[in-house]
Amino acid sequence: MQDNKPEIATKNSKKANLLDHHSIKHILDESVSEIVTSRGYVEDVRMSNIRLLMGTIIIIIALAAQFYKKKFPENRNFLIGCILLYIVFNGLLQLIIYTKEKNEILFTYPPAGSFTSTGLVVSSKLPRFSDTYTLGIVSADPKSISANQPVQLTKSVTQWFTKDGVLVEGLFWKDVEALINEYAKEPKKSK
Repeated sequence: MQDNKPEIATKNSKKANLLDHHSIKHILDESVSEIVTSRGYVEDVRMSNIRLLMGTIIIIIALAAQFYKKKFPENRNFLIGCILLYIVFNGLLQLIIYTKEKNEILFTYPPAGSFTSTGLVVSSKLPRFSDTYTLGIVSADPKSISANQPVQLTKSVTQWFTKDGVLVEGLFWKDVEALINEYAKEPKKSK
């Protein structure tokens, strides 16, 4: 019975390849999403749904071009139309990703029952060949009267991972929860 406990802890721990910054960023981003949603913020999946819809339209266009009943010389105009639609919808998809999402990893609604809070937009950066992870929280509606000031956390990922690449979740949760608390605190009102 005593021998099974370390195996369970090892199975549940999050391990990253320390030589791959995408692997590190992915694990940290997934953990941030877990932490924020555990604090009562519900994920806003509208942007993901729009991206999925755009991708589905692109696939339908490609399938229509591939399986059109007529062969090449007769379907030339149809193929040109499909290619143009494919390029337009792919361009729109990339534009949405570039302008709306940027480095954002999570969009949320305000917590249930809260009238003095907006949803959150959580973003992260881990530049290539760098160990500095930057996590930012801003309001989903920055023009709202209840929007708080943006907050940011910048730390080396070496403080959250063991030499074997296992995420020390307790330390990471503590840092992210401190950042959420810093964002959620009431601003000082001047007289």
